[in-house]
Amino acid sequence: MSVLVGRPAPDFTAPAVLGNGEIVDSFNFKEATKGKKAVVFFYPMDFTFVCPSEIIAFDHRLDSFKAKGVEVIGVSIDSQFTHNAWRNTAIKDGGIGAVKFPLVGDVKHEICKAYDVEHPEAGVAFRGSFLIDEDGIVRHQVVNDLPLGRNIDEMLRMVDALAFHQEHGEVCPAQWESGKSGMKDSPDGVAAYLSEHAEEL
Repeated sequence: MSVLVGRPAPDFTAPAVLGNGEIVDSFNFKEATKGKKAVVFFYPMDFTFVCPSEIIAFDHRLDSFKAKGVEVIGVSIDSQFTHNAWRNTAIKDGGIGAVKFPLVGDVKHEICKAYDVEHPEAGVAFRGSFLIDEDGIVRHQVVNDLPLGRNIDEMLRMVDALAFHQEHGEVCPAQWESGKSGMKDSPDGVAAYLSEHAEEL
């Protein structure tokens, strides 16, 4: 399993169904996210079990991601037409409803292989999530096994942490959340932070 953190996020062009329901043949990652942060997340397959809960959770928080300047993009090995059918299936019937972000069709498995999240036996993607900065560099990644659903609020926390670091130049210690103190990346900075906050960790 590759670690992509610190490296350019692999670009891709593939069919997708957009957040407005439009089906396109050539959705390009770099064009869609130019000058913005992005979260690219992989999930195993449409019409399955854990997957709809994650996609709906992303959709419920999409306004929060957008407010932070982050584009959200989902990817699985299904076709754009299967994605569209799933979007057009009501949540009460096991669908995801009209989620407002793109779902990319990776039927050739090229994208999940580029991000190195393809399951070696099942032939689907692990639950990989990648936070990518404005320059196209991966700054955070996490990969869950198939039965283990993601915490989407944790990705929002990581977006906040990256923005805090970019704005203030400080690092984010353990348990950091928006509104909390950062740390100077020096021995004196560590000592000063821990003297005040060690009991909170």
